[in-house]
Amino acid sequence: TAVQAAVETPRDISMDLVNAQQARRALDYLVGFNLSPLLWRKIRRGLSAGRVQSPALRMIVEREEEIEKFVSQEYWDIVAESEVESQHFTAKLIHYQGEKLEQFSITTADQAEVIKKELERAANGQLRVARVEKKQRKRNPAAPFITSTLQQEAARKLGFTAQRTMRTAQQLYEGVDTGQGAVGLISYMRTDSVHLAAEAISEIRHLIGERYGKANVPDEPRLYKTKAKNAQEAHEAIRPTSVIRVPETLKEFLNPEQYKLYDLIWKRTVASQMVSATIDTVAVDLDCGGVGLFRANGSVVVDPGFMLVYKEGLDDSKAEEDDRLLPPLEEGQAVSLNALICNQHFTEPPPRYSEATLIKSLEDHGIGRPSTYAAIIYTLQHREYVALENKRFKPTDVGRIVNKFLTMHFTQYVDYDFTAKLEDELDDISRGEQEWVPLLTDFWQHFKHQVDEVAETVKRSDVTQEALDEKCPDCGKPLSIRLGRHSRFIGCTGYPECSYTRSVDEDKSSAVSADIVEGRTCPQCSGPLQLKTGRYGKFIGCSSYPNCKFIESLNKPVDTGVDCPECHEGHILKRKSRMGKIFFSCGRYPDCKYALWNEPVQEACPKCAWPLLTIKVTKKHGTELVCPHKPCDFKKPMIDEDPDGKG
Repeated sequence: TAVQAAVETPRDISMDLVNAQQARRALDYLVGFNLSPLLWRKIRRGLSAGRVQSPALRMIVEREEEIEKFVSQEYWDIVAESEVESQHFTAKLIHYQGEKLEQFSITTADQAEVIKKELERAANGQLRVARVEKKQRKRNPAAPFITSTLQQEAARKLGFTAQRTMRTAQQLYEGVDTGQGAVGLISYMRTDSVHLAAEAISEIRHLIGERYGKANVPDEPRLYKTKAKNAQEAHEAIRPTSVIRVPETLKEFLNPEQYKLYDLIWKRTVASQMVSATIDTVAVDLDCGGVGLFRANGSVVVDPGFMLVYKEGLDDSKAEEDDRLLPPLEEGQAVSLNALICNQHFTEPPPRYSEATLIKSLEDHGIGRPSTYAAIIYTLQHREYVALENKRFKPTDVGRIVNKFLTMHFTQYVDYDFTAKLEDELDDISRGEQEWVPLLTDFWQHFKHQVDEVAETVKRSDVTQEALDEKCPDCGKPLSIRLGRHSRFIGCTGYPECSYTRSVDEDKSSAVSADIVEGRTCPQCSGPLQLKTGRYGKFIGCSSYPNCKFIESLNKPVDTGVDCPECHEGHILKRKSRMGKIFFSCGRYPDCKYALWNEPVQEACPKCAWPLLTIKVTKKHGTELVCPHKPCDFKKPMIDEDPDGKG
């Protein structure tokens, strides 16, 4: 309907929107094309910086620094285990001797035990119900999906990355063959708007009434207001093109990823137009002999409403307590006390960002656009600025140094408020309230001056090295933290005359020079050999590095005793690659480069007469003898002998 109306009433191209787009693209080019080469000169090649990417990196690094500075604190709570008519429940101590307990009111085990004993004496085996408070509350459904909330919810509930979510949504949008040709199953997936078309709402309300009952259809359609800062509401929310296509009817036409995402979008859209859930909550205060006051909370869903279809996931804020039912209690009633339990807790640092929480934080700060979040996250990982550990972002050493360089020398341009203000100004251009060329001119004059000044005045060593107040144990010169090829390390400033190094994480009290390999010298320069640690673990290297670059693996090759079928002079050796993978190759390498992945057997192929076969193990065929000489396709199952005839 909207497309038909637009065709019937065409309008001129909005040059304000065109100018806003040109300004956005030019800003991204100006930042990226000038900062990235500067990073190549001052840190290393292959790095990049961006108008939105750099503030996102700053968020991740600052969160990591918060975690590293965090000091855990111990605290205790006391819980009463009670029972009424064989129904068990628990209550937490909230007041003691007339004072309200805070998080750190009880900080030691001894203190907790003293309070516990005092409460046990006062209770004498029972508690008294001091107050019962009952409330009924409503929980409203979440708004239909926009790009950022779809990415967040798919990360929480399906474990999808932002890129995977957008790729799958693109497939659903472009169309899937449902047996009657390709059908676009969802609306456009790059949107800031929570608005639904009137005809879509009408169809959804009709489906709810038929599928879940008239009682679950609200009197009036639900209308949602966009909360995202700088929202550009050119499209509807992300919804099924027709909710009549329920997920189950499409399962045979969709791959697992498509089905899961369509199911998520369908449920969220339908739930957004259903009645609120009704929940009864009960709070009971239990008096402990006038010495302490315990509180028990419980709730029960009276009318699930939209929760019949969908319940929104939660991020790092603690998940709501499980809905617990309390027994019927009345003021003045005596309740038997079964036990008092002291529980030890420790405060925890803020969690690292997940994809969902990073997108939410960028959105809250007004940084970036729905279509850019997936690309930002991909770039941060691709440039190796961050690593994903247990689905959480941890900055790498390179990421930390890039962030430090940008925040120190380009503070304004990685500032969250500055980036969000730029978004506001771009929106002003789109509304015709500001001219785009003066905006770019003003930005460029300050930015170019800053780039030129940093290029001239900042040395590479200022960026990649950090001075330490510590002397080298070998030569006495100062030590510094440096950026190596793959990570940071501590090294002597007297390099290359002094080659002392150690890991950043290594305790300086245990630091020693690299171990000398006794009884051996370098076969190339006759210098001492050392046991060193590199990216792939420990290895033997020459102490004269970088003048002599001799290295030797600690993984000694094992002779299989099988003759090389290519040169007929060497034996096949079992080796381990730098990545830890086992392979087999001729002992005369590099003169002979014959190699294979599977274990060789000195047995000629009965089909092509190649002098060796290999042992190959597959799930489908088990263990087989296979000829590695292509194009021969000889295979023979390996069957163990059965001397006893028992099978």
